[in-house]
Amino acid sequence: MKVKNTAKNSIEQMTMNLDEMLINSSKDIVQDELALSKEDLILLKVLKDKFKLNNFRQGQLPIIKAILSGQDVMAVMPTGGGKSLCYQLPAYVKPGLTIVISPLIALMNDQVRHLKNLGLGAGCLHSSLEIEERKQVFAEMKQKMAEGGYILYLSPERVQKPGFTDWVKTQKINLFAVDEAHCVSQWGHDFRKEYGQLSVLRKVSPHVPIIALTATATPQVNTDIVSSLHLKKPALHIYGFYRQNLFYQVMDCLNDTAKEEALMQAIDNTPEGRIIIYCGTREKCKDWSMFIKTKHKKVSYYHAGLSSEKRNNIEERYQDGRIRILVATNAFGMGIDHSDVRLVVHTQMPGNIESYYQEIGRAGRDGHNSTCLMLYAKKDRMLHSFFIRKAKASERVISHRWKSLDSIQEYSESYNCRHSIILNYFKDPQKIQKCGHCDRCDSNSDRNVKVKFSLAALKPPKKKTKKASK
Repeated sequence: MKVKNTAKNSIEQMTMNLDEMLINSSKDIVQDELALSKEDLILLKVLKDKFKLNNFRQGQLPIIKAILSGQDVMAVMPTGGGKSLCYQLPAYVKPGLTIVISPLIALMNDQVRHLKNLGLGAGCLHSSLEIEERKQVFAEMKQKMAEGGYILYLSPERVQKPGFTDWVKTQKINLFAVDEAHCVSQWGHDFRKEYGQLSVLRKVSPHVPIIALTATATPQVNTDIVSSLHLKKPALHIYGFYRQNLFYQVMDCLNDTAKEEALMQAIDNTPEGRIIIYCGTREKCKDWSMFIKTKHKKVSYYHAGLSSEKRNNIEERYQDGRIRILVATNAFGMGIDHSDVRLVVHTQMPGNIESYYQEIGRAGRDGHNSTCLMLYAKKDRMLHSFFIRKAKASERVISHRWKSLDSIQEYSESYNCRHSIILNYFKDPQKIQKCGHCDRCDSNSDRNVKVKFSLAALKPPKKKTKKASK
């Protein structure tokens, strides 16, 4: 069949005769072009011409084809699996606007910067922009939409603003994409009230397809996302949580001195590539950063309490390599894509497996070996217990958070394969007994951080004694 050089006919060809074999494919990358249909070859050409990539990753092609066919899509892909391309590529196949709901300014800026570097139309609207900058976004959007496609990133709060509904009705919207969709669900690890109100997208444009994407969702969360966003018979695409290039390790630390010595050893073991160190509080970020600076260069810290100008500066310096070691709270990293993160350290146990999996997933996105180390102490549970007790939520939600905390503690203390525990938690159909690349399966691995602790690091913490009442 001869392919005509018009956007309309290209779309028709790309959405005809969907290849079931590809939809159900478990290949990591589509390598053999001879096995592709004509519609797939058109998409592959777009991938190469516009995104400078040679092949699709696992799941990307069937998800893209589902979107172009007009279906709603629920996509669960591993961190670093290329979720953003699933809505970005369709956005530039035909003229029109793709609106992406994104939770963090840092995420929006990073995505827009990447697309503009490729010469593609993209912009974002958020609270940090001046009026003139917002006007420039609208001017660029009008121009690029006439030439081809345009992607506009918005915060969920902006969708709720008066006037959004009327404005959307005047635009040619091709797709709504809800990134980090686990934020929609009250059962997710990062529920946000504004995300819970995104059903307005379906109400304002009932015929525009919606794709919800996340890297960390249990079956219960998936069901809640579909219901909350009012997805219509969505194509469900779930791809594996198994990251074969990541070495998982949990190190028991009796006190803070042990954590300090373990962290320094882990950094010394990682002379190349970026390093992300996660802390539970803003205060700890600064403390750990000061400590690391005593022996290492190109170190900084990041948390939501810093000014917008300061955060943007840190993001830029981390982006161009002036910062190699970044100490951060969970405010940093969602949607940030750097391929050469070689070490991710948690200085204390996170509050749930979902958060942990998402954060360690920032390591090794280029497929090269990387290490994910948790410095664990039993007292780590105390901080998360405090937050749960202070939370204003229903009894069911509070109960769910306690269970999630129990699960991450069991992971931390278990003698079983760590990858196996992660897969079982997310109900991944892939089952493994021994991965060969975690501290439980291969304690002699060169990637396993080994520390000769000082006597001070081996002292158990002193138990606090209650003062006798007078």
